[in-house]
Amino acid sequence: MSFWKKLKSGLSKTSQTLTQGITSVFTHKKLDEETLDAFEELLISTDMGLKAAAELRDLLKKQRMHQEISEPEIKEWLSAEIAKILDPVAVPLAITGKPHVILVVGVNGVGKTTTIAKLSQQWLEQGQKVLWAAGDTFRSAAVEQLQVWGNRLKIEVCATKPGGDAAGLAFDAFQKANQSNANILCIDTAGRLQNKKHLMDELEKIVRVLKKAEPSAPHTVLLVLDATTGQNAVEQVKTFQEIIGINALVVTKLDGTAKGGVVVALSKQFAIPIIALGVGETAEDLKPFGATEFASALVSA
Repeated sequence: MSFWKKLKSGLSKTSQTLTQGITSVFTHKKLDEETLDAFEELLISTDMGLKAAAELRDLLKKQRMHQEISEPEIKEWLSAEIAKILDPVAVPLAITGKPHVILVVGVNGVGKTTTIAKLSQQWLEQGQKVLWAAGDTFRSAAVEQLQVWGNRLKIEVCATKPGGDAAGLAFDAFQKANQSNANILCIDTAGRLQNKKHLMDELEKIVRVLKKAEPSAPHTVLLVLDATTGQNAVEQVKTFQEIIGINALVVTKLDGTAKGGVVVALSKQFAIPIIALGVGETAEDLKPFGATEFASALVSA
């Protein structure tokens, strides 16, 4: 099954909610305030967020108020307007500098390690030399998981003792990446939000130390998000943006979520480039974000 077919299948719970809602909301009477209110509530129910839902409501009112609009018409309109919201953030990752330092952040369980592995497999296929640093030093399972993937892909993993200094490790890994002529250095990090102050201090220290080695590093601060968490993903972006500043997103676990609209909410609220979407376990299941394809799969248009 192709990636976009898989995405369409994965988003079917969200698109079913939208389709059923559109069928019940858009009867063949002329568009009025009551219908518009119901339409806005429907969009919010799929985790598109208040901002995007209100904007789409207002736009529909402006364009079609007091006119009849059929179900196929509204689906086609909605798909096109969602694509317009998504298009500015559908930006692939550009590798700049050598080594290009990517700091990968996100809460535990969102798929950071597997995302690193999938992206790296693609970079290897493009002829890039990749190095990893196991910066979640407090969870031995995280280090071991990264090492298993490293062995599988023949990528060297820089690690330190359990509970070691993640910033010191990042500095050493940068030096090694420089010496070994690596194109990309990927640094995994801890994702403990329970103690935000500790995480903030650690991430700030990693960035500070990296900048001593290379003022432009990290070139990419990549936040990995789990789509199934819906609006919680929005809160995670706010938190990590406040802690460290984010300039790239990957949204995982889009295979079977009823909360696929959260991608629209993220795009509208933060305008941070979404470099890839994940719909499964293999490297082929992580692809660059396509605005039109995603909007079409979401609305099933």
